[in-house]
Parts: sequence; C-alpha cells; structure tokens
Amino acid sequence: MLRVLVLLVMLATAPVAADPLEITATGPAGRLAGTLERPEGQMLAAALILPGSGPTDRDGNNPLGSFANSYLMLAEALAENGIATARIDKRGIGDSEGDGNDVSLAAYRADTEAWVATLLDVTGADCIWLIGHSEGALLAIDAAHLPDICGLVLLTPPGRPIGALVRDQLAASPVSAPLLPQYDEALEALLSGDGPDPATLHPGLAPLFATEVRGYFRELALFDPAVELAATEQPTLMIHGDADLQVPPSEAAPLAAARPDATVLLLGGLSHMLKTTTPLADSEDIAAYVADNMRTYIDPTLPLHGDLVPAITDFIVTAHD
Repeated sequence: MLRVLVLLVMLATAPVAADPLEITATGPAGRLAGTLERPEGQMLAAALILPGSGPTDRDGNNPLGSFANSYLMLAEALAENGIATARIDKRGIGDSEGDGNDVSLAAYRADTEAWVATLLDVTGADCIWLIGHSEGALLAIDAAHLPDICGLVLLTPPGRPIGALVRDQLAASPVSAPLLPQYDEALEALLSGDGPDPATLHPGLAPLFATEVRGYFRELALFDPAVELAATEQPTLMIHGDADLQVPPSEAAPLAAARPDATVLLLGGLSHMLKTTTPLADSEDIAAYVADNMRTYIDPTLPLHGDLVPAITDFIVTAHD
C-alpha cells in the first residue's frame, strides 16, 4: 500500500508539458521562428535545440528524406521532465527568414546568440543549455563561448572534420565508393580555395560543392570539433548510438580525448534519428538491418530511444543544481 501511495504522489507532482508557445528571435538575416515547449509546473532548466544539416526544420524533419519528428518528440518529453526547450527553424527554413544557403559558422553563431537572448527573456532562466544534433552539435560547440551558456548536450556529434566523415560515408557504400578519387580531388581544391567546378563532378558529388553552399562546406571541412571542444569548459554530455548509419560511435573517441571530464554515453540500438532500431551486432541480415534503420527516418510514430530523454534530463538537472 505504501508503494502505491508513493507512486501516486510522484505522478501527481511530476511535471507535465504546458501548451506550446510560438516564439521569435531577431537575427542578422531577419525574423527567426520557433516553438517553446514548457513544463506546466516548475521549470528546472531551459535549452535550445540546434537542428542537424540541410533544410531540417524545428520538428526534426527534412524534405530530403527524414520525417521522424525527432525534435518535436524530444522537446515534448523534456518539457514533461521539467526542462523547457526552444525547437527552431534555421534561417531560410520553415517560418524563419533569410537565405538557407547563405550561411556560415559565424551566421549560425549569431542566430544562436539571438535565440539565447530570447530564451533568457521568455523563460527567466539564468542560462541556456545548447542541445545540438549531428551538424547542430558542431554549431553548439562553436557557440559554447557565447555568454549565458550553461553547458552542451551533443547528440550524435561528429568527432572529426566533416570532410573526413563524408569520405567515410562514401567509402561505406558500394555505390558511392568509386567516387572517392574524384571526391578527394574536389575536397583538396575546395580547401585550397580554387574550386572545384561543380559542373565537372559526378551528380552525386556536385551538391556538396555547389557554388551557393561550398563556402560553408569548406568551413565545416576545416572545423575540427575535437580541437574546438577542448577549448570549452562547460558541463558536456555526448551521446552516440551503435546503430547510427551517419555518425558511427567511433566519432566519440577524439571528442572524449579532447574533454576527458565530459560524460560520454553509447546507447545500444540508437539510430541517427534518435530512435531505437536493431543494433548492427545483433543483425544477421545487413539488408534487413539497413531497412529497419531507415524506417527511423521516415516513421514519425516510432518513439525516441527509451534511454535518451532520461539521460539528458539527469545530466542537465544534476549539472544545473
């Protein structure tokens, strides 16, 4: 009977999510749009979710192939655990103004600074946590030196410059592996500042080096997340998954070496979309493994990995106290 009463008290006092609130920030390129998810009761901390690469919107969806609602689910779950979050449309994406191709690390850093100021105002928090996913984790590391940053939560973060990671992704596929010599030449030309000419590249490589985006790709190819993370001091949590098709768990090693005081978690069965799938080690059929994994990109009904939100909540709440 006592256990039942304790459980009822816990359920009665546990935070729940309030209605979402549409919010805006003013960045250098214009109005930025997002959604604030809030606890209905006591707010334990406030965080900004920085999206992954490409035209990824505030919900974590991307017209190029992901419709998982990962950020929406993450924000709602964190609000139910007492953590307010802003999930945002990047400049030029969704309801945010600006040119989504005319970006840089400095531009995204300025937008992050605008969002941090807005969140401090609307939540009354003393500081803001940065929760970055994939490329967003790189942006979180880059923005760590802004004022009023509590700490970093890096979800599936690359541990090496993007150019090296993309090369590994190409090499892993029998379809794209033959493109490696051309990719190497194109990347060398990009880093030297001389090109390449996208018209001369295979159609599978040309979008990476398109004129309108290659300046930003060059920045990312020169950005070493381990070196940059080593210069940070805030509490840091890094989470990788052993079922991540895009950023393998081996990427954790250089980051952990750069910040040996950081908390590093490897979640079994965590896909790149932060959902549960079959771990590669448990799969006897590679084709079935890939098909199961790809479902996490396109099925918004699949829940987040069961250990993800508890790990983030426990880290933030403990470090915030």
